[in-house]
Amino acid sequence: MKRPGKWLAARKAIEIVEEGGVRVLQIGGSAIQSAMRLDAPDRIELDYVRAMMAFLLFRPGPREVLMVGLGGGSMARFIHQRMPQTRVTVIEIDPGVVTVARKYFHFPEEDARLGIVIGDGAEAVPERPASCDVLVVDGFVNGSPAKDLCTRSFYDGAFAALRPGGVMVANFMSDDKRIETYCGRIEESFGRDPTLLLAEEEDNFIAFALRDGPPRIPWAELKARARAAQRLFDLPLEECLVSLRQRNPHTARFLTL
Repeated sequence: MKRPGKWLAARKAIEIVEEGGVRVLQIGGSAIQSAMRLDAPDRIELDYVRAMMAFLLFRPGPREVLMVGLGGGSMARFIHQRMPQTRVTVIEIDPGVVTVARKYFHFPEEDARLGIVIGDGAEAVPERPASCDVLVVDGFVNGSPAKDLCTRSFYDGAFAALRPGGVMVANFMSDDKRIETYCGRIEESFGRDPTLLLAEEEDNFIAFALRDGPPRIPWAELKARARAAQRLFDLPLEECLVSLRQRNPHTARFLTL
């Protein structure tokens, strides 16, 4: 095991570890925040990040993606590289994380399609009404979602930040006993229950919450979108359909949203 770096950033300890050809980012503890395979840096390595990319099943072809929490930047980098019609803005509270992402995880400099905002996502998201088609919420503190990103007021702001038909994607640990509480708050803000997806290794629950949009989507349409994601971006989203069936209300023809 190689440890290329360990230091204190503005808010927390940051450590980079390499093992088995994979470089891993850990922030404030042993939980893995990001990972990159050294011989395939453009690939999404972590199963939960691939699961979060399933927003493409609900909102294909977004023009604007707003993200809270950078980590190593694998998701933002992937979208920036593979989706040329999409602009990504990342809100990251710790400038040290941005430095690490650029130094160790091939995260690019800002350009016309990629922006970095140093700030608190709980404050910044409500200040951006109707600004995005997809909102990704992945801010953690010591292995748990940041509390300010799980409040009713934050989810109200998240709803307002989305354009009609947009989707919020929120990452939770599957053993978090507060998931039901968080989902209840999302339901209050969005007027519908979130759609849940268990990531492949079953450590993460991903919640998708739509602003407006249809009350149901045909499975045939979801399958077609998953196959398009496989063809265009090499993302294996078709396997997500099994978990969506297991975790959410549905009929033989439709997923209920």
